[in-house]
Amino acid sequence: MKKLVSILIAVMILATVVTGCGKKGKTIADIQKAGKLVIATSPDFPPFEELQNDGSVVGIEVEILEMVCQELGVEMELAQVDFESVLPGVQSGKYDVGMSGISVTEKRKKNTLFTDPYCLAAQAIVVTADSPIKSKADLEGKKISVQTGTTAEQFCMDNGYTVDAFAANSDAELALTTGKVDAWVIDDLTAAEMVTAYNAENGEQLIILDEAMTTEPYAFAFMKGSDELVAKINEIVNGLVEDGTVAALFEKYNAPYTAPTK
Repeated sequence: MKKLVSILIAVMILATVVTGCGKKGKTIADIQKAGKLVIATSPDFPPFEELQNDGSVVGIEVEILEMVCQELGVEMELAQVDFESVLPGVQSGKYDVGMSGISVTEKRKKNTLFTDPYCLAAQAIVVTADSPIKSKADLEGKKISVQTGTTAEQFCMDNGYTVDAFAANSDAELALTTGKVDAWVIDDLTAAEMVTAYNAENGEQLIILDEAMTTEPYAFAFMKGSDELVAKINEIVNGLVEDGTVAALFEKYNAPYTAPTK
């Protein structure tokens, strides 16, 4: 019996080691052998990524990673998923990269490898024009809409706000405009674009407060262990930041640019 138990323990340990070894990160050789970079994205986050009527996806991050693919000599393949599925898909190795205006946080860094940030963004507070909410302090006891799986959701929950989460930002916006929530928290650049579009069709009904909810860096997400690949992509992206290419992309999409801090 003891011998049998010892054998079973040995088999379990071997299985654990083999399974652990199977979860390795992506390398440059892996990507170039496949001939493509598979990128998970939730294309409802303009100006970073936005789904067009013809099915194509455009935006700042799309163009940055197109340049990365050119440097690596591979094709870009986009996989459209809900935002909350982006990081799990990258962490499991299903996708090579996560691209969806992803904020770098200490919690996310425990299970995900990030590139260096390419910009700094803020989480904006959006309210209706007739709202009594004038500052972040006025949100106490109010209900806030957010997109599921975002740092906006996590920040609001961590700080005791009442949260109503939605898979798409368009639904979070609708919750505000129909009076189901008191405020909507979303990335400042996307807020500016979506609020401008909404007001153009409906009059000046939404406003963005001057005070931001929080400020955070944006980067691209990779599977843990992909250090060699990320180092190469950092080299490419940092070069695009330093030579003004990234700033020019923000200007192209009529978005203000804040460079990452060193």
